[in-house]
Parts: sequence; structure tokens; C-alpha cells
Amino acid sequence: MNFCSDNVVGVSPEIMAALLATSHGVVMPYGNDDCTQRLNSLFSELFEKDVLVFPVATGTAANALALSVMTPPFGAIYCHHQSHIHTDECGAPEFFTGGAKLVTLPGEHGKTDAIDLAAALAQAGAGVVHHVQPAAVSLSQATEAGTVYSIDEVSQIAEVTHAHGLNLHMDGARFANAVVSLGCSPADITWRAGVDVLSFGATKNGAMAAEAVIFFNRDLAQTFRYRLKRSGHLFSKMQFLSVQLEAYIKNDLWLKNATHANNMARQLAQKLTMLPGVTLCNPVEANEIFIQMPQQVIVGLLSDGFKFYRWDGEDSATVRLVTAFNTQEEDVAAFLEAAQAHSTRHLSLIA
Repeated sequence: MNFCSDNVVGVSPEIMAALLATSHGVVMPYGNDDCTQRLNSLFSELFEKDVLVFPVATGTAANALALSVMTPPFGAIYCHHQSHIHTDECGAPEFFTGGAKLVTLPGEHGKTDAIDLAAALAQAGAGVVHHVQPAAVSLSQATEAGTVYSIDEVSQIAEVTHAHGLNLHMDGARFANAVVSLGCSPADITWRAGVDVLSFGATKNGAMAAEAVIFFNRDLAQTFRYRLKRSGHLFSKMQFLSVQLEAYIKNDLWLKNATHANNMARQLAQKLTMLPGVTLCNPVEANEIFIQMPQQVIVGLLSDGFKFYRWDGEDSATVRLVTAFNTQEEDVAAFLEAAQAHSTRHLSLIA
């Protein structure tokens, strides 16, 4: 009954089994184990391109370290004003780049528009010593609003980004949910569309604690292993991160988990919007729902023990609901039944 986040749930049984199996025996440390060594080939097959893969434990580390190889201390990183790197990473991108500036952009439903990006870069003062210098663009896929960039949208942004000599980073904390939503291959929405580096998320979709920085532009990875060590993310027992990533993509577990999460969100959203006074704030394209509901319905649901976030403060009528790889259909049904009951009660009071 907890719809606060996809971080509140446990670990996929397949990933837990892989962790337990890995706990036996002796392997070399610091990524010199067989499992970590396999990741480059496994992910190269997945993305249909020769890539370099570096496991890390958190999404913040993946984003900040990826951006650090693209951006000098006097650089600017362009991102949506709702992006995770701007709102929820405690200055980590600025810290790991040595002081680069995040320049935020507007955009409906959590998306940066290629036209807005082009306008911002045209006025950025490239080459002017008094201004931070444009260095990178970062997109969230899926976005913080629960929406998904189409392949064309990513391609258009990449075209603008590269035309100005910048690199394109993708924050893929919910990358699996986006791939499932689009029905495309992982390659189509990343390097084929112009993405240079991907922060590949797994923790929100069934891993215990595992993300990966994936370099499609291998030239950007030249100093990355040193940054990994300096930041404290060169794990001595790296195999326990790597085995999670291996199990995650094996037999398409990552897509199966994301499909379930997306389906639960769609089912929840469709039926909630049938209630009077309930409206969606954004299209539901992944596993997050931003929705406005009458205060009495919100208060009633919270008093019933359901957990979710009010998105714009304690009195806000906007709430966020997040489904996960193991969200139970019974919990969705119970939430809908309770919402219906509180909605009916609310209507009877104002009649």
C-alpha cells in the first residue's frame, strides 16, 4: 500500500539469487572478477554497439561522474528545471565537475524542447571569458514528470547539442520503463539517437543497489576509472554490483519488471481519472502518476494507511503515485476502492 516511490520495494528474486550464488568462492577485487569483465560484452550485445560499462552503487554517482568527464569547472550543463541532477542530488554534479554550473531550461511535462535548448545555447556566450562555457546537455529518461522522450525528440536535442560541440548525457534511472513504454530497442533511444553517455538505472526496477555508466562515446571514458576510484565508487567487491547488473538484463528481467510497473501505473491512472474532480497533471507514460484529487479524498486515503507524496507541499492537491516491479494488483484495487469510497462520501457532503 506504499506508492511513495519505486525505491521502497525489495529486490527481484532473480537478482537476490545471483547475489547469494556470488557469495561463495574467491574472486579478484576492484573489478578484476569474471562477472565485471563480462559486462562490456553483455551490454555491447544489449545495445548493439561496442560500449564501456562501469558499475556504481547509486544514480547520483552515475550522473555526477558521467557529467564530470564532459564538463570542465568553468562549464555549463543544460538540463530541465525539474531534473534530478538539479533538484535532488545535493550539488553532486557541481562537486564532481569541480564547480560547473547547471543551467535549467523550461518545458512542459518534464521535457526539454530542442527549440528552447537551441535558443539558450545561442545566447550562452560561448568563447566569452565572462560566462560559463556550454559543455553538456542532460536528459532524464523517463522524466521526473513520468513522461517519456520519443526517439525523434531525443534525436532533435542531440542534433542541437552536437551542433554546438557539446556532449549529451541521459539520466536513465527509469530507463527500462521508458524502453518498454516506447516499444523500441535500447539502441534506438540512446546512441542511435545521439546519446553519448547513459546512466543506466537498475535499483528502482529490482536491483539491490546497482547502476551503470555506459559510454557509447568511448573517448569520454579515458579518465573515468580514476574518477571512479577518487569518488569512492571503485568497490573492492565489485562483483556484487556487477552480478546484479548481469542478472538484471539476463532473460530480459529488466523489461519484464518495467512492463509490470508501467501496467500497474496505467491501470491505476485510468480508473482514478474516472472519479469526479480527479485530473492528471501529465500523461502517464512510465510508472509515475502525478494527479490532482479533492483534499477530502487525499486525507481519507492517507488515514486509511496508504502512503504517497503530496507533491507541492503538505496542503497540495497534487500527489505522486509510483508503481514498481512487484506492485500487487490487490494493492492497486484496494487503493481504487478506497478512493471511490472517499469520493462518494465527499460528493454526498457537498450535495
